[in-house]
Amino acid sequence: MASDRIPALFERKHARFEGIRGDSELRVLFDDGRWLEGPAYSPQGRFVLFSDIPNDRVLRYDEVSGRVDVWEHPAGFYNGRTVDPQGRFVSCRQGDRSVVRREHDGSTSVVADSYDGHRLNSPNDVVVRSDGSVWFTDPTYGIQSDYEGHRGDEELGSRNVYRWSADAGLIAVCTTLTQPNGLAFSPDESLLYVTDSERRTITVFAVDGVDDDRLAPGRELVSGEVAFDGLRIDTVGRLWVATTEGIHVYDPDGTVLGLLRLPETAANLEFGGPQRNLLYITATTRLYVIRVSVEGAKRLQRSHR
Repeated sequence: MASDRIPALFERKHARFEGIRGDSELRVLFDDGRWLEGPAYSPQGRFVLFSDIPNDRVLRYDEVSGRVDVWEHPAGFYNGRTVDPQGRFVSCRQGDRSVVRREHDGSTSVVADSYDGHRLNSPNDVVVRSDGSVWFTDPTYGIQSDYEGHRGDEELGSRNVYRWSADAGLIAVCTTLTQPNGLAFSPDESLLYVTDSERRTITVFAVDGVDDDRLAPGRELVSGEVAFDGLRIDTVGRLWVATTEGIHVYDPDGTVLGLLRLPETAANLEFGGPQRNLLYITATTRLYVIRVSVEGAKRLQRSHR
């Protein structure tokens, strides 16, 4: 396990990055992964779950004790995850091509594993809106080889963004991206941001008013720079995006503001801690944490139908 520290290299790329800062060092909490992904923070338990996909294990970092332990192994090749408004982990499991939810009694429920009579590709990342709907991406990375899952056939012929709700079931709300990957809502949940790792783009979609139908065509917000993976949003709507260089920060208008440079490719990130200002980063072999001067966006409280 690790307790190393490395310098925190913040690079300003726009004047609006002024005031965004953090500790002078990043702490290395874990350094024995092959490809780490999917950090999600439990406010109730004060711990982070994260995936080591090729090693087929889920790990747990305890924020109080500082320990990292194996949570589940073998696990089914989990990738991204989130925590829903009820405090349950909702996760993408590439091994059996499903999105699952861990219930409060410890059991696992399948949210989705097929669409229109065909198996999903390999669900990658997931968010839960405050109305309880589950939104996830479904590229093909987990079925391309046996490295992050099981080599298999692409049955759907497209790589989609899905919305699941108890009322409407599973709907493909976007079918036009090449390899949709990370996704996140704006603080008011009116916008959905989706990265496409193959196109090297971030696309923004209007969500309000969409119930059971497809999203209207999105607007390409960022393109042609580094390869994008997971992302999170802070309280003022800035995008914090895992990239091949570290964590890029973008204004909601698409302007790149700055970069927290890392020595290895970043896969995903999560805001945690009691004040939501601890930035946890999964970056290839390591789990990092740094306290920053911003807070992650808080969930809205909506009435449930």
